[in-house]
Amino acid sequence: MLFDIAMLVAGLVLLVFAGDYLVKGAVGLAENVGIPALIIGLTIVAFGTSAPELFVALQSALTGVPDIATGNVVGSNIANVLLVMGLPALFSPIHANQRGLSRNVAVMLVFTVAFIWLISDGLLSRLEAAGLFGGLLVFIAAQAWRAQQAIAAADEDEVPGDYHEEIGEAPHNSLLIAVYMIGGIIGLPIAAHFTVTGASNIATAFGVSEAAIGLTIVAIGTSLPELATTLAAALRREADVALGNIIGSNIFNLAAIMGITGMVIAVPVSPDIIIRDNWVMLVTSLLLAVICFARITTGKALGAAMLAAYVAYVVMVF
Repeated sequence: MLFDIAMLVAGLVLLVFAGDYLVKGAVGLAENVGIPALIIGLTIVAFGTSAPELFVALQSALTGVPDIATGNVVGSNIANVLLVMGLPALFSPIHANQRGLSRNVAVMLVFTVAFIWLISDGLLSRLEAAGLFGGLLVFIAAQAWRAQQAIAAADEDEVPGDYHEEIGEAPHNSLLIAVYMIGGIIGLPIAAHFTVTGASNIATAFGVSEAAIGLTIVAIGTSLPELATTLAAALRREADVALGNIIGSNIFNLAAIMGITGMVIAVPVSPDIIIRDNWVMLVTSLLLAVICFARITTGKALGAAMLAAYVAYVVMVF
């Protein structure tokens, strides 16, 4: 049991570092060859930061434990709202006053409802997954067009922020870029193997479902980078950026991670996720939408309520 716990922890830690290395290496390469910053931010950074969850999902689905894949995505979306927003709100209020939030949260709701509908029969087929991924490509194209229009009109409120604020500085030395990318490419599948194997063994030892482990432990682990970033921003009194990051993460979880995984192999879905967890994800998504549409400030009271709701959810899962 201790070995399995150590394997899971090591896998989650390695996921964070390997994913970070891969993103920085890919961004450094893209900058060296002259790819526009707008395209790098909307594609390489967006997809790269989802790489850890993607490798976990692929590893889970291909090794016969798809509930960890689906549970990780659904659980991450729930944790993003209740945990990643709730905890930082205890330190600094999160204001829903950024341009474009309402538009993007509406897109998130569309993907959430579509995902729930697509897996309601207990299976995400390759065709359905391709539909999710195709919708994501349309969303990215629309974002790129809107950003270009904003740049042309010098509308700073609509221009995307500098992605270096999210990933840090990328390497530009060719050898260092190669080391970063190779390290990420090798590290991610190894980390995913450790994570999935450890999680599956722990589920068996405790007599709980793989879905429960994916919805909670794995989901929290893969959400730690977002939580750390948001907490750091809250301590600097800059927590407002959390909302945009959470919305983007939730969209990519559903459309990119489940879309790509489902196109590789059809993903069966646990009845528990269909009956219970999907609806919790929908409720938390609606809560986030209300906060954005009504421009509600998430302060200590609402943050504490979110954390209490998340603890109650985790208890309910087990």
